[in-house]
Amino acid sequence: MAPHASMTDTLKPFAPDDGAALRSAFGRFGTGVTVITTQTPHGPLGMTANSFSSVSLDPPLVLWSPAIRSKRHDAFAEAASFCIHILGDDQRALALHFASQGHDFTGHLWEEGPQGAPQLNGCLAAFHCDTYAVHPAGDHSIIVGRITHAAERSGTGAGLLFDQGRFGAFTPKD
Repeated sequence: MAPHASMTDTLKPFAPDDGAALRSAFGRFGTGVTVITTQTPHGPLGMTANSFSSVSLDPPLVLWSPAIRSKRHDAFAEAASFCIHILGDDQRALALHFASQGHDFTGHLWEEGPQGAPQLNGCLAAFHCDTYAVHPAGDHSIIVGRITHAAERSGTGAGLLFDQGRFGAFTPKD
């Protein structure tokens, strides 16, 4: 006989059009944290995103999803290329900075990548991409990138995680 769930273990239903409840439920899915960069006619631009995923190894594709209401959305949706940076658990300040300040690269070491997008120093990995496709998806766009160049930090390093509105790090269980 299967064990019964206690009342505290049962799921509480909500309407899928309840934005606050949906956002809360989505927040239960812990994710890694990235900063996406591109070069614009006005200079370098960055944006923090946790909506990143690998898509395919052949061809090498990744995706991320910026909100349409973001002031930086159009620049990224129209960019020919961009760079996705996987942040380490020591880069919370970088994530917070690019969550609010897209054009200010002051104090952040970077170099121009192969297609011109800024590559931030010290990240766990960086994927330089050509824009492969942009798909409308409700209040976001899905931007698919084809990886043209990739780099990974040598040595060890844990990723910066985002869960229920908080930054953290992975703690292995024994």
